[in-house]
Amino acid sequence: MNPKMKIAAANSAIAPPALSFKGLGQVYQTGSGPLEALRGVEFSVDRHQFVAVLGPSGCGKSTLLRLIAGLLKPSSGRVEAFGHPITEPRDDIGIVFQNPTLLPWASVEDNVVFPVKHKTGRVSREDRERARNLLDKVGLTGFEKRLPAELSGGMQQRVGIARALHMNPDILLMDEPFSALDALTREEMGFELLRIWEAQPKTVLFITHSISEAVLLADRVLVMSGSPGWVIEDISIEIPRPRGIETSSSAEMQDYAGHLRKLLLKRPETQL
Repeated sequence: MNPKMKIAAANSAIAPPALSFKGLGQVYQTGSGPLEALRGVEFSVDRHQFVAVLGPSGCGKSTLLRLIAGLLKPSSGRVEAFGHPITEPRDDIGIVFQNPTLLPWASVEDNVVFPVKHKTGRVSREDRERARNLLDKVGLTGFEKRLPAELSGGMQQRVGIARALHMNPDILLMDEPFSALDALTREEMGFELLRIWEAQPKTVLFITHSISEAVLLADRVLVMSGSPGWVIEDISIEIPRPRGIETSSSAEMQDYAGHLRKLLLKRPETQL
């Protein structure tokens, strides 16, 4: 190993993970009393790793993302980004929601640059050029001046992805971004996301209810218990990249999907 490679390896070894969760718990106070959403969540995500989170409805997956985004403060434990506690929203963390939540009166390009306009009060020529480059990457060249109502559901979600990438975040949170799409468009968007991620690597935490989607996209799949949510298994997906249509029908993918299905059907409902 040459000296430069040794230095790079050493830096990699001491660098903190992109995300880490230490004894994380979240309790909501409701009219009926305390509601425990998360309990003792412990895991970390390395830089540029793609991690999918699977679990039943109500297990705290969306709460997990809100904590990472700095929209909630944990009831117990810590959430850290690059070794520092997350206490408020950060520019290096982007979010893609279940629905793209686009401004209906604004053009596609204006929707993509909206976060920077909201933050700084202005949009530069470079900001618009970056927006157009991102729209090209997500296959929307020629639609820059269209309104959201003129786009299909899949195209609107691509605008949402471009908007999240415009601030060039190190971490990308995706909260079931394809759940509202039909099966064919959902599969197409999965392959599109893989292409974008391979061309422009990000640390991704991807919430989904789809076992096949999790296996296709992720380096790791975290399986959560029922409420209160905690991680019951952390599975590395050792399927070579790049992954394509042929991956969907491979024996490896079916084996992982089968194992995950058994875990979810037999999940423990409480932490012992």
